[in-house]
Amino acid sequence: QVQLVESGGGLVQAGGSLRLSCAASERVFSSNPMGWYRQAPGKQRELVAAITSRGSTNYADSVNGRFTILRNIAKNTVSLQMNNLKPEDTAVYYCAVDLIKLGRYWGQGTQVTVSS
Repeated sequence: QVQLVESGGGLVQAGGSLRLSCAASERVFSSNPMGWYRQAPGKQRELVAAITSRGSTNYADSVNGRFTILRNIAKNTVSLQMNNLKPEDTAVYYCAVDLIKLGRYWGQGTQVTVSS
């Protein structure tokens, strides 16, 4: 079973930056789509950024131009570079990978808190 582990969350002031990282127990990122999601208190989990197996990316409108999803196949990690953070970016951030016939696997999440 694939295990995903996020890291890099924390507390940052508005306008600051954070870089989240997602590491997988197996080499899945080069051949499967994956994404970063977030869930704020009282809200549904939402897709923030995604990358396909071919490396194409897409972003939620709310983060487009501020967040960048990066894949390092050699290190088997996918990162989320977050710049110009806003208080409304405060949430638990999850990485997930979609495996053919096996479904979606989630990490445990990492908290990001942006103070105003």
